[in-house]
Amino acid sequence: MRVLVTGMGAEIGTRVTNLLEADERVDDILGVDIDPPRRRLHRAEFRRVDPRDRRKLVKIVRDFDPTAVVHLGVYEPNARCGPALARELTHHMTVTALGAAAESESLDRIVVRSGIEVYGRGRGAATRPDESIAPAPTSPFGRSMLEVENAAREIGLVASAAVTAVRCAPIVGPHMASPLGRLLRLPIVPVGALSDLPFSLLHERDAALAFARALECGFDGPVNVVAPGAVTPMQAARIGGRGILPALGPSWLAARLLTELLGAPLPAHVRELLVRGRTADGSLAEKAIGVKPEITTPDVIKDLFEWATVTYLRPTSEEAA
Repeated sequence: MRVLVTGMGAEIGTRVTNLLEADERVDDILGVDIDPPRRRLHRAEFRRVDPRDRRKLVKIVRDFDPTAVVHLGVYEPNARCGPALARELTHHMTVTALGAAAESESLDRIVVRSGIEVYGRGRGAATRPDESIAPAPTSPFGRSMLEVENAAREIGLVASAAVTAVRCAPIVGPHMASPLGRLLRLPIVPVGALSDLPFSLLHERDAALAFARALECGFDGPVNVVAPGAVTPMQAARIGGRGILPALGPSWLAARLLTELLGAPLPAHVRELLVRGRTADGSLAEKAIGVKPEITTPDVIKDLFEWATVTYLRPTSEEAA
């Protein structure tokens, strides 16, 4: 198996790569991204490339001739880059890398990163959708991920390859570049003034395992991967000992300006989560790809805050002397 990993430079991409490196059935691994990985790679090869450089990216993928693709080059707004650039990079990485991979006669499976944001939170939307619910995204990030799914499905038909769309709950972890994670770490967390609806998360470790298992199984279709349990925005803030800033209507603009000033921009899909909640039914994941997330949503929140704790050590009398 020769596996192409797009988005290898991000935390999830590097974690997935480390799991693939430990799998003896995987012969070669090639990663591409706009940023290099921050963890040590043992036998995978990485090529730094801007997804907008179509000629270079196509040549890299064609020369590698992958039999499988793990497409993690889906850039979340305000994670590693701003919303406009995130959409542009996601589009180019999807169209160019997957299009070039489809030319490989040996390609038989594609795994793509998606999210439960594709179900949307419009009026009358299911509060806990399963995979039978038609996607109806109501945020730019949700629409971007649905476009990735549709493009991958079309390319899969052309290449006769199975396509697994792993629809993750918002991925959060102490090392993960996440706008939601940054927001929850602020001294004051904005919440809906008239609602406090639950949301579910997914730890970065469970997310990486889900992508690796999806590649192994070759399941054809979408699958939700969601951590057990849920919390509300107020509960999440209290777990971290944060203050609460109720917001309603136009006051969300002031909240957005404040959080951005404090270093945690508030993109539309995160605001949607804070106001309308976000959960999904993840029961199919265990049957389809053998994944049952171990870290609950409350524990994901606790891990996010506990990692940031700093313990100051006082020197002993001998050391001081």
